[in-house]
Amino acid sequence: MIYRCGMSPNARQTELLALVKAQGVASIEYLAEKFGVTLQTVRRDVQRLSEAGFLTRFHGGVRLPTSTTENLAYRQRQALNDQGKARIAKAIAQRVPNGCSLLMNIGTTIEAVARELMHHKDLRVITNNLNIASLLSGNPACEVIVTGGVVRGLDQGVVGEATVDFIRQFKVDIGLIGISGIEADGTLRDYDYREVKVSRAIIEHSREVWLAADFSKFNRPAMVELAAMADIDRVFTDQIPPDAFEHMMEQAGVECIIAATD
Repeated sequence: MIYRCGMSPNARQTELLALVKAQGVASIEYLAEKFGVTLQTVRRDVQRLSEAGFLTRFHGGVRLPTSTTENLAYRQRQALNDQGKARIAKAIAQRVPNGCSLLMNIGTTIEAVARELMHHKDLRVITNNLNIASLLSGNPACEVIVTGGVVRGLDQGVVGEATVDFIRQFKVDIGLIGISGIEADGTLRDYDYREVKVSRAIIEHSREVWLAADFSKFNRPAMVELAAMADIDRVFTDQIPPDAFEHMMEQAGVECIIAATD
């Protein structure tokens, strides 16, 4: 391994790096419990590793360095905080009533929600995510409508002007969207401007908009502005957001729901 800035991590720091590399993201509390050390010790380790460029810190956790212009690979995103996403998905599914209509966009967290909707009845789901369409087509009590457009091979998302035009035909009960990053000013951001256009159409054509965002999305940078927090009705996450975000959501009149731990 080549170490930058002349830093040579000790054994625990090397293990910490390997763990974060495997998961993509980890909370400070999780790391402290995992290595049997204090929160202060983990924070020191994380500080050194972030100063050397190995990791990126955010409030309450750490992740691999990311770009503002390019998202992580799809398989890496699938594994990223998968337990937190599963809890978020359950919390959302518990609040989705039978017999409603939904728009669901691209994203691994939204795909986790689809898995939790497999036993719902009389749903009508419109999606630009072929993974979601494949999942929910296995529920005989769910009608699945797939948008037209261009298929992105990397994640089976459907994007483009045809996708936006298709969505504009509908007005659904709930729009379920994922996001790549949330800025401290409440700006919701993503990487692909074509995907962003689709998500904007979902917001505009939903009576309620629910955002699924695990704790790693807070303070995560991304290039393209999607919407403002005030455009969202409910935010579902897996940990208490940083204080600034809690205040911002309260000011915007957004309900924040913390998914329960098992």
